[in-house]
Amino acid sequence: MNRKQFMKASGAGLGMAMIPGIMKGAGTLISNNEKLPAKVIRDQEGEVLDVIGDVQTHKLLGSDTGNQLVEWVDNVAPGVVIPPHVHTKEDEIFRVVRGQIEITIDGSTTLLEEGDVAFAPKNIPHAWKVVGTEKAKMITTAFPAGIEMMFSELAALPAGPPDFGKVAEICGKHGISFV
Repeated sequence: MNRKQFMKASGAGLGMAMIPGIMKGAGTLISNNEKLPAKVIRDQEGEVLDVIGDVQTHKLLGSDTGNQLVEWVDNVAPGVVIPPHVHTKEDEIFRVVRGQIEITIDGSTTLLEEGDVAFAPKNIPHAWKVVGTEKAKMITTAFPAGIEMMFSELAALPAGPPDFGKVAEICGKHGISFV
């Protein structure tokens, strides 16, 4: 078998092997035969949600990406903390655009600065907090999509100190638990 035939055969085999896992995690992904419309989202565009102090601007939703991913921008004040938690459905990528984020993944803590990226796979505990004196801006991507539904529910909670029981209930419904 020549290189070209091998690449075709192994690529198709790999793709077929991955499809059941992808479909299980995301629900309904767009098929290769359907085309997604292109989309441009300006810096100040998107739906802004205050998710218990984590001010998020949702840029790409599952409905935009065939449920492959969701992406939002966190604009967060110093001292804001997302406590240790575990996702069972999605992986996350964090890209710091401005400020400093201290991230803990699987017990290892790292300071992320402008331009740094961290990957938090599903089923691994992680947490983050804004450190320093300036507001942080971070682009977060989760894949597959779906977590945006949880954020909408959390943002709809009454203002004021959050009811942690209610927060845990909403998160648990979406496959996220606090550790």
